[in-house]
Amino acid sequence: MQKITIAIDGFSSTGKSTVAKQIAKHLGYIYVDSGAMYRAVTLYAMQNKFIDANHFDRLGLVSKLPEITIHFTFNSELGFAEVYLNNVNIEKQIRTLEVSSFVSQVSTIPEVRYQLVKQQQQMGKDKGVVMDGRDIGTVVFPYAELKIFMTASAETRAQRRYDELIGRGDDVSFKDVLHNVQERDYIDSHREDSPLVKAEDAVEIDNSNLSLEEQFDKVLKLVTMTLEDKE
Repeated sequence: MQKITIAIDGFSSTGKSTVAKQIAKHLGYIYVDSGAMYRAVTLYAMQNKFIDANHFDRLGLVSKLPEITIHFTFNSELGFAEVYLNNVNIEKQIRTLEVSSFVSQVSTIPEVRYQLVKQQQQMGKDKGVVMDGRDIGTVVFPYAELKIFMTASAETRAQRRYDELIGRGDDVSFKDVLHNVQERDYIDSHREDSPLVKAEDAVEIDNSNLSLEEQFDKVLKLVTMTLEDKE
C-alpha cells in the first residue's frame, strides 16, 4: 500500500502527540514529535544559562546550534520513541512546566527553526511518517497528503496539562498552567517566523468534548479516506 505523510498541527495540549503516536503505531509509520525537538533546544539553553526568567541570550544560543544533536530512539517498553539531546535521554526533563514556559521564546528564533525544519524534512523524505507540531502542514510538509489542525478551549487544555503534571508528581497550580497555555497560544500565533496557523487544506478537529477513543476513530477515518483516494 502506498504510504502518505500525515501532518498534525494545533495549539499546545490539544492531544496532538497522543493521537499521532496512536495513528503511527496503527499504521506502522514513523512518529516524530517536533515539539520535543524544540523542547530539547530549550533545555539546552536552560542548562547552558542562555535563558532564564530575567534574560535570553539569543545570539549565544544560535552560536551553539552546531553543537546540538537531537535524535529519537524507540522504547519498546513504553511503546514510543524517546528524545535524546547529545546522546542523553531527556524525555522526562523536557516535559516540565519550566521548559514549557520558555519553549515558545526559543521556537521564535529563525535559526533554530531553520535547523530543526531541515532535520524534520529529512526524517519524512520517504513518507510513512506522522509528525505533529505548530507548522508541519504549512512549513515542514506543505504537500502532506493529510493535514489535521487540532484545537480545544484553553481551559480544557490547561486542565489536561494540569492533570498530567500532578499525576507525575509535579507541584503546580491550575492558575499557573492556564497562564502558560494562554501565553504560549499568543506567542505561537504572533511570532514572525512560521506562526501557528491552520493550513488552508487542513481538517480542523475540536476535541474539547471528545474521548481519546473518539478522537482516534475520527482521525483514523480521515487517514483511511486519504489512503483510498491515493489508490
